[in-house]
Amino acid sequence: MVVLFCAQIGSAFAETVLDKTVDEYIGTKYKSAGTTTSGFDCSGFTMFIFNKIGIELPHQSKSQATKGYWIDKKDLRPGDLVFFNTDGKGISHVGIYLGNDEFIHSATDDGVVRNNMNEKYYKTRYVSARRVIWDDLYNELVAEAK
Repeated sequence: MVVLFCAQIGSAFAETVLDKTVDEYIGTKYKSAGTTTSGFDCSGFTMFIFNKIGIELPHQSKSQATKGYWIDKKDLRPGDLVFFNTDGKGISHVGIYLGNDEFIHSATDDGVVRNNMNEKYYKTRYVSARRVIWDDLYNELVAEAK
């Protein structure tokens, strides 16, 4: 019962607040060190999106990986940060989990896009996840979306 309730809340959040917030930026070009709609790098994108809901994040994926608290991959919910090792030197890429194994991020070649975490490239490079949206804010955002 509790799992079902949490899944429904997560689904409502992903399908309303989060999707509406991130979808308008799909296709925004990639720009190294970019933090605006004229171009984002991966952490600039997550920093920009979270700032819209009142959460400040630093502008580096490794720094963002120290915020909030660690989440097991099986416990991901929409809005969690997901981290990848894309350069072979540890955490070097970040995205926002959307639910259903999808995440959104600013990719070097494609700009802001959605990808599936089970795609071979991302599945083999996944490192960890962090939750930076505390439950009270998460529940408030879900309630506002209804």
